[in-house]
Amino acid sequence: MTDQQSQAATYEEYMNAGHAAAWDKDWERATKAYSMAIKLRPDSPASYNSLGLALLQIRPPRLEEALRVYQRAHDLDPDDPLPLEKSADVYERMGRLQDAATQYLAVAEAYLGRHDLEKAIGNWERATRVTPGLVRVHQKLALAYERIGNKRQAVREYLTLAANFQRQQRTDIAIQAVERALRLEPRNPQALNMLQALRSGGELIFADERLKKDQQPEEVEKRVGFAEEEVAEEEEETPEAYAKGPIGETVLHTLEKLAVEVSDIDMMADPGAIFLVQAIELHRVGDNKNAIEAYKQAEEMGKRSPAITMALGSLYVDVRNWKEAIQHLSQVVNNPEFESGANHGLGIAHMNTSKIQQATRHLIRTMQLVDVGLAINEDEAGELGAVYDRLLQNLSSADDATLDALNQRFFDLLTGPDWKQRVELTRHQLEDAVTQSPDNILDVATVPAAIIESMNVIDGYIRSRRFNLAMDEVYYVLAKEPEYLAAHLRMGQILIQMDQLNAAVEKYRRIADTYLSRDNKPRAREIMTEVIQVVPMNVDIRQDLIELLEEDQRWDEIADQYIDLARAYQDLGDIHNARTTLNQALQLGQRNGIEKGKILAILHYLADIELQRLDMRSALRAYTNIRNLDPTDEQARKMLVDLNFRLGDPMGAIRELDGMLQLYAQQRNGKAIVDLLREWSEKRPKDEGILTRLAAVYQQIKQPQWALDIYTKLLDIQLEHGRHSDACKTLKRILGLRPPNPQQYIDLAKQLGC
Repeated sequence: MTDQQSQAATYEEYMNAGHAAAWDKDWERATKAYSMAIKLRPDSPASYNSLGLALLQIRPPRLEEALRVYQRAHDLDPDDPLPLEKSADVYERMGRLQDAATQYLAVAEAYLGRHDLEKAIGNWERATRVTPGLVRVHQKLALAYERIGNKRQAVREYLTLAANFQRQQRTDIAIQAVERALRLEPRNPQALNMLQALRSGGELIFADERLKKDQQPEEVEKRVGFAEEEVAEEEEETPEAYAKGPIGETVLHTLEKLAVEVSDIDMMADPGAIFLVQAIELHRVGDNKNAIEAYKQAEEMGKRSPAITMALGSLYVDVRNWKEAIQHLSQVVNNPEFESGANHGLGIAHMNTSKIQQATRHLIRTMQLVDVGLAINEDEAGELGAVYDRLLQNLSSADDATLDALNQRFFDLLTGPDWKQRVELTRHQLEDAVTQSPDNILDVATVPAAIIESMNVIDGYIRSRRFNLAMDEVYYVLAKEPEYLAAHLRMGQILIQMDQLNAAVEKYRRIADTYLSRDNKPRAREIMTEVIQVVPMNVDIRQDLIELLEEDQRWDEIADQYIDLARAYQDLGDIHNARTTLNQALQLGQRNGIEKGKILAILHYLADIELQRLDMRSALRAYTNIRNLDPTDEQARKMLVDLNFRLGDPMGAIRELDGMLQLYAQQRNGKAIVDLLREWSEKRPKDEGILTRLAAVYQQIKQPQWALDIYTKLLDIQLEHGRHSDACKTLKRILGLRPPNPQQYIDLAKQLGC
């Protein structure tokens, strides 16, 4: 085990010790354990959140420390609302109510950004509790409570709004707020009394009963969600709409989006918003026909948006009005916010109108969007997109009976609480199937539900790092389905997590061989690439991958693998094989015309290797090839100047230097010319060729004093070596610059017989 792995294990041990102490309510011990975990991993937000909780539970609570800890957790993970929420709690306990209200509002907005309206409501409530009179927040709360069907709370907020508006002498708006409350509860006595008082100009009496006088502080704290005993998180039930698959998930997102949009609208000034609120509520409770009418009325009042179109399209699917469903969903099928749900709905609609090929296309597109959305990076997303493109291409020749059966399979797959987990598993099966005939695709794709459930269990064990249990479940799956490659892949992943790399590599190699035996080279390549990422020093696997790529003539990818293989050899200290590998890559690239950029990368790497071997002439050849391929490569040109000087060929070095000067001149880069010559004049202060060129450049840029200084150095060198003829030429150049003391140069010229 490496030091890093040992440290990680110790971190986990401290975190587990802290959790155990928290369970026993030994908060001092929990604080110490979490603090040790932070020392080992100071960039982990989870440890700071756990420490903050422990500091709040200690008696007396250490509020200042807890506030600093939660602020650090927020800095590490700005997208997590929890540290902000707990900071607001701390501010409230410290009596800093304005800070607490500001923080609660920030938390509410964070939850809105996550489309979590329930939690946003909770934080708005807390903000109004610590700082009464937040009119805008009360309006948001009223609309939000209407949205989730809590009429009693919505009425309370509208009456609170009325009281606030009346205090501001805005009686007309106060009356509208009370009337809105009465639409929800026409016989509410408090609302009726307030309306009468407002119209008659009498005294308005309204008591907000959220905090009753006879309540104890502990009861109030428990009600708003700060109870000290509530340490464990409750599991949330899967919404019924989510079980409908991508269209259900999209509808949930759509309703949340519409609710947030409506919360920013002044209901009193926009009648269309009232119909939209009604539509959202009717949609939420499943009153589909009336929801459709309400949405249509909202549209007639000018409330039009892609979200409303999506909502209507989903409702038409629910009421089996396939024509309207197709018309509406087709309008948003290319909108990134709604495309997975819209494609799903279109697939269902086309299935029910016997448009089998269209249904297949939309259902496969739905699976692709879901699967790509779960990808961990752009590279994986690109690979998944290619899988589904191949699937569509191979299905184009399938008959209607096969497509009809396949549509039913996809429909079943995309329905139920675990549909998202099943998509990835099914994709691997379909990937195998696309290399065979479309007639066999159903046989390959069909997997028993029990196996899918077991795979979900395995994934859960892996996430919770219970690798032994995960491995036992894998063996259970393979006992039933020995050829099920997805289970074999899970075994490889578990072996990697358990640091059994040799066994993992062997498992992955067998899986790759299996894909090859099924003539599924793309998947075999992906498996080998995954292995290389885990064990980059495994030369054998990389060579196997290169051979596989050569069979398919994927020359650019082969060049990349050769470069990585050379690095592996270099890391192993095997410079000879690194050099040989790069030469092989170079020959392959020259034979098969790979892109110039990769050839240049190989040559640069080869030149570096040659320099490490102190083989200057081989390095010179490599850089010469680079210069010939790319005359603008400054690094290669500079190295050619240097290597020629080091190899005792000053004439060759000056030729390369002149080539660089010409390049810079073509680019009109005078500064680069001066900088290059200055650099080399410092490295070789007695080189006459460099000094002559530098002095001439100074003359051209009208710097006669600098040119005079350089010519003077050049003259001293020539006189020192007794080269009077060259000295005479230099004296002529100096006199042409009109030096301040020309007589001494004239006298010297006479002495030399110039």
